[in-house]
Amino acid sequence: MTTLDARALNRATLARQLLLDRADLPALDAVAHVCGLQAQEPQEPFVGLWSRVRAFNPAALSDLLLGRQVVRTHLMRATLHLLTADDALAWRARHNAMLRQRILGAFRRDLVDVDLGKLAEVGRAVLADGVPRTMAELVRAVAQHWPAVPPQALGAMLVCALVPMVQVPPRGVWRTKAGVRNLPLVAWLGRDIDPLAPDDPAGQAMVRRYLAAYGPAATADIRAWSGVAGLPATVAAMRGELVTFRDTRGRELLDLPGAPRPDPDTPAPVRFLPAFDNAILGYDDRSRIIDDADRGLSVAGERVVLVDGRVAATWRVEAEAVTVFPLRGFTGGERSAVEEEGQRLASFLSDGAGDRVRVNADPT
Repeated sequence: MTTLDARALNRATLARQLLLDRADLPALDAVAHVCGLQAQEPQEPFVGLWSRVRAFNPAALSDLLLGRQVVRTHLMRATLHLLTADDALAWRARHNAMLRQRILGAFRRDLVDVDLGKLAEVGRAVLADGVPRTMAELVRAVAQHWPAVPPQALGAMLVCALVPMVQVPPRGVWRTKAGVRNLPLVAWLGRDIDPLAPDDPAGQAMVRRYLAAYGPAATADIRAWSGVAGLPATVAAMRGELVTFRDTRGRELLDLPGAPRPDPDTPAPVRFLPAFDNAILGYDDRSRIIDDADRGLSVAGERVVLVDGRVAATWRVEAEAVTVFPLRGFTGGERSAVEEEGQRLASFLSDGAGDRVRVNADPT
């Protein structure tokens, strides 16, 4: 079995994540290709797509949200994602058990006396009038049935797990500040959620989509991305159509036969990634793109810069400038490349009105 080192996996990841070359794709197709974008920070998906799509127009993504072709909903890992409407409907049933268990894991003692079926029924009844509501408004409407239960527990279980919800626009629209207001997914889209196939609980189609966007990857990586159980049986049923490799840690890696696996020496351009980007959080073993010593950045909401395909700096906007904070020393060529891409990002964020970028002193 062929062994793929971290550099080979890195270049495959960059290619699959549209980070090796920006793609000539409509925004909807790009969101679908990467299997959704993590989106608890409303504006971050715009930077994620800017780094992946050539000539990306943020208005195109806003229009998709307003036109109900993409939605903001809780799904993979029980976190908020921006997904195509089709994927939200196709994948929701496969995530139901995981979503419930994760919320129960946080609030089990608080919810011990709550009939979850009744909570879902009462919540749906409140929302039946089609009026979007905040979580606080929903909790006030259902709390009379469970006055002793902490509101946070009722709200989290109802909104994140029991009733598939969307966060309706203008939340998530480009350069728009708006609070979270919720409606049921089926009411917002006017379509039903796809039923779960009992003989394919994890969903072979979803695994193929993951591998197309993240492979080669181990079963543990797929589980870490989705949070869904039942993957060993799903993978076993698919083995005849997959190719396998090993990484340097000895893990078996799965992949689609014709998927891109570029030469490890392929040059990788500088890329600025948003907080909680898929290219990092989509794996259990993230060493293909970030050093173990810096892994904490990936869950702390730090925006990162890829240099030669790996996390080499963090960035943020300060005093109307994109400011870069290196994690290691840069060569002169790397520093120039970071400055050039940072200037392009600054221009994007300022709508062409400015291109200020600062690269702090290299670490000693």
